Amino acid sequence: MNIQEIADKLVAVCKAGNFEDALVLYAPDAVSVEAGGPPGQSREAVGLAAIRAKGEWWVENHEVHSMQVAGPWPHDDRFIVGFKIDVTMKATKHRFTMEEMALYTVKDGKIVREEFFYSMG
Repeated sequence: MNIQEIADKLVAVCKAGNFEDALVLYAPDAVSVEAGGPPGQSREAVGLAAIRAKGEWWVENHEVHSMQVAGPWPHDDRFIVGFKIDVTMKATKHRFTMEEMALYTVKDGKIVREEFFYSMG
C-alpha cells in the first residue's frame, strides 16, 4: 500500500472504532509516543505488544462517548490525523473533550512511528 492507502485505511478503522484492526498497518517494531505518559508508564511504547497493551490500558481506564476523526493529511512519508474525543475517566468520573493530532511515519508500506500531540494542561 502507498501512504494515501495506509492513511485512508487507518482513518476508516479509527472511525469504526476498531483500533485493534489498525495494528496490521504497523511494523512489528513500530514506536508510539505520547505527549505525556500515563501515570506510572513511559511516554514511549516500542513494538506491537507494547502498543497493544497501551490501547488496552486506554480502554480499561476510559469510557468513550463519541469520537470524531479528521483527515488524513499526507506529506511525503508522513500523514496527520485529527481526533476529538468525548471521554470519561473511569476512576474519577471526570468527563471532558480531548483533542489531539497524530503524526504517523510510514516506511516500506507500514507505520513505523506515531506521535500524539495534545495539551497537557
